[in-house]
Amino acid sequence: MDAVEKAGNGHPGTAMSLAPAAYLLFHRVMRHDPSDPAWPGRDRFVLSCGHSSLTLYIQLYLSGYGLSLDDLASLRQWGSLTPGHPEHGHTPGVETTTGPLGQGIGNAVGMAMAARRERGLFDPTAEPGGSPFDHHIWAIASDGDIEEGISHEASALAGVQQLGNLTLIWDDNEISIEDDTRIAKSEDVAARYAAYGWHVQTVDWRRGDPADGEYHEDVEALYAALQATKAETDRPSFIALRTIIGWPAPNKQNTGKIHGSALGADEVAATKELLGFDPQAAFAVDEQVIAHAREVVTRGRAAHAQWQGGFDSWATANPDARALYDRVAARTLPDGWAGALPEFGADAKGLATRAASGKVLDALAGVLPELWGGSADLAESNNTTMKGEPSFIPAEHATKAFPGHEYGRTLHFGIREHAMGAILNGIALHGGTRPYGGTFLVFSDYMRPSVRLAALMKLPVTFVWTHDSIGLGEDGPTHQPVEHLTALRAIPGLDVVRPADANETAWAWRGALEHTDRPTALALSRQALPTIDRERYASAEGVLKGGYVLSEATGGQPQVILIATGSEVQYCLTAQERLEADGTPTRVVSMPCQEWFAAQDAAYQQQVLPHGVKARVTVEAGIAMSWQRFLGDCGEAVSIEHYGASAPAGVLFEQFGFTADNVVAKAHAALAKVGEITGTTTGN
Repeated sequence: MDAVEKAGNGHPGTAMSLAPAAYLLFHRVMRHDPSDPAWPGRDRFVLSCGHSSLTLYIQLYLSGYGLSLDDLASLRQWGSLTPGHPEHGHTPGVETTTGPLGQGIGNAVGMAMAARRERGLFDPTAEPGGSPFDHHIWAIASDGDIEEGISHEASALAGVQQLGNLTLIWDDNEISIEDDTRIAKSEDVAARYAAYGWHVQTVDWRRGDPADGEYHEDVEALYAALQATKAETDRPSFIALRTIIGWPAPNKQNTGKIHGSALGADEVAATKELLGFDPQAAFAVDEQVIAHAREVVTRGRAAHAQWQGGFDSWATANPDARALYDRVAARTLPDGWAGALPEFGADAKGLATRAASGKVLDALAGVLPELWGGSADLAESNNTTMKGEPSFIPAEHATKAFPGHEYGRTLHFGIREHAMGAILNGIALHGGTRPYGGTFLVFSDYMRPSVRLAALMKLPVTFVWTHDSIGLGEDGPTHQPVEHLTALRAIPGLDVVRPADANETAWAWRGALEHTDRPTALALSRQALPTIDRERYASAEGVLKGGYVLSEATGGQPQVILIATGSEVQYCLTAQERLEADGTPTRVVSMPCQEWFAAQDAAYQQQVLPHGVKARVTVEAGIAMSWQRFLGDCGEAVSIEHYGASAPAGVLFEQFGFTADNVVAKAHAALAKVGEITGTTTGN
């Protein structure tokens, strides 16, 4: 109450009613060591209802993670360790950034999956509960988390995966910002989770109607339920905890007002009197309380030491696995790993970049065992299945098409793009492996909140998005991404890579895997693209710099520069031949990743795109918005500023101007703007 009152805003109600549950988790249930928040053997805690950040911050303070009363008093203030919603990497003990509701549920599912995959990678034959890689994922969710659609997607998949190492506590208080949740919610949530295949329990702290019934915070009943979840190893566990939000505030408990605003001085004082506290004292914590709470440090260190003994025994018995573990934990790649990347010979017919990506994954399967992933029901379209690798699925759910077992490698998310993104983030947050996940580029819209959080948390997740343009053809405008590349480039910290051929695709994967501090989006074609002759043109290694001179102008001094990505690079090479034949020195720049190019020093950028060459043409089968900084005042864009149509890809490209003829015409227009030519500038 004091923290929100001092800040003048925040969410006190849920934190008040959940305080006993959170304290129970941190002090009697979870295995954790406050003196080492990064201990790999710890249980993970996810506060999906991130608006109730004090639920977590107060336990981090009481447990001894380094937060102080001053930090709590600085809630939501500039430079504090207690921002409005928990932020991973900012506050010790915060496992994930939460706030957008439902994301934490997806993260927790991903963490539970990662824990099982990690065990299978390093210690698959250990007895249940006998491996240093056995630990539990605990999560708390609110009504808002449960109502968001992502909770269904992630929870349904968790049921299929039989994640016995996952427990989700639902704070069933029937209050949201618009007060009583009955205004918009009526389903039986416990029955819903039972239908998913979860182990479901209800702990009811209410007695009768909240307005006049008794309220008993039966911590022992909750403790028994939590212990039962540990014993349930074949199913994820769901506990419906019936609480009264804001209890015991005498006037505002059980109201929407206490959900997201300060109680006010009078209500705070009245509540403190009910609890036996000095109503005038703020941020007052008895030293005996702190001493008692901090006993968890001693218990945590003891648990850590016991775990370390088991880990050391495992490491001694499995030196090769230990070496792999150390490398993966440090997010480093093995020496010479890039030698496994395939090289593709020049081929006019070529290969779709989605197919090239699949060949890259096949090649990397043996050298990067930490790399795993799959698709949102589009495995054959996305080419995300490593050849011969079993599926990550309980054996009873394996199929003829996808055989596998609980420690498999190929992920199947079902048609659940949003949850896929959050689960991938959870896998990356857990550590120990490197995840990727695929769908169509147009459906990145369904994933955008998760993608944004991956960028915010700087997670090394690889998003494999195929069918990258109108080039997918007959499926029509509902499936043809037009604004998506620009929209994704607008996300700070997300690298969007659209390779021009098979070799650029291999180098794009290399760049993605070598970056450990941010996510990468691969935008790949459905249709075959010519494999560029690298003896005639520059090496695809230039992909790592984001943009590079693919084909130099005669004399090395271009009058016009053609800049393109993906399937449109081929049209620039043809246009260059025609422009050069007409006496116009023309440079072709392949720029698969604007973000990587922007990260290069000014000298390199000037080398590729000299400031003095104002006549420029950008060519990309999407809207031109993200290319304006490269075009300048005299540039011309070959783009599509409207939705596509249903027709074969070749027809669409021709009808919408993605041809060498149009590139030449646009080059003439740009040259006219800078005074290099006069006369007719357009025509196809």
